[in-house]
Amino acid sequence: MTASPQVHHIHAFARKSLTLSEKIHPISSPDSKTWPSLYPTNSPVPSIFISALGTTRAQAGSFAAQKEIDYDLNLALAKSAKAAGTKTYVLVSTASANASSMMGYLKMKGELEEAVKDIGFERTVIIRPGLLVGTREDSRPPEAGLRMVANFMGAVSGGVLKNFWAQDAEVVARAAVSAALQAEQREEKVWVVGQSDVIRLGKTEWKA
Repeated sequence: MTASPQVHHIHAFARKSLTLSEKIHPISSPDSKTWPSLYPTNSPVPSIFISALGTTRAQAGSFAAQKEIDYDLNLALAKSAKAAGTKTYVLVSTASANASSMMGYLKMKGELEEAVKDIGFERTVIIRPGLLVGTREDSRPPEAGLRMVANFMGAVSGGVLKNFWAQDAEVVARAAVSAALQAEQREEKVWVVGQSDVIRLGKTEWKA
């Protein structure tokens, strides 16, 4: 994805080395628990923080370990961003996230959404994509099968039969950037971006 010309500097948290560019400034630490303490505080403080941080239960080893990443670390980073003076926070969540859900994953995602809203950013954007389509090293067999189905349906229908339930990871990333840049022009403090708007912002209206 090409960075928007409106974005002048990008700070990116990573456990491993990143491909550098003129705009990207990596914040590298193999221990992700240290990331909140490494959030940039020097002027100029990042005006936007986008988090798509997450893992799978299989990769983490248990739901409790997954929650340490998906909920605890996400919330700690959001609090660091707010303390540093970041104005706009964007969370890539998931469709059907609900703090009252009986399903552990959807409940966790819904609870995170509510927690970051309570932090009080000037603008909070919640991105709710469907199934993420794209190559993933940690895909479980059922998810990998669904991605194959989504890609096939998209190929034979020009995207019509895929877009309403599955979105390309790159489209979601573009939608997050676009929403972050547009958020300050909107009246509401919290903007929930559903799947149709993900497609609109990240594909239909996207301009590199």
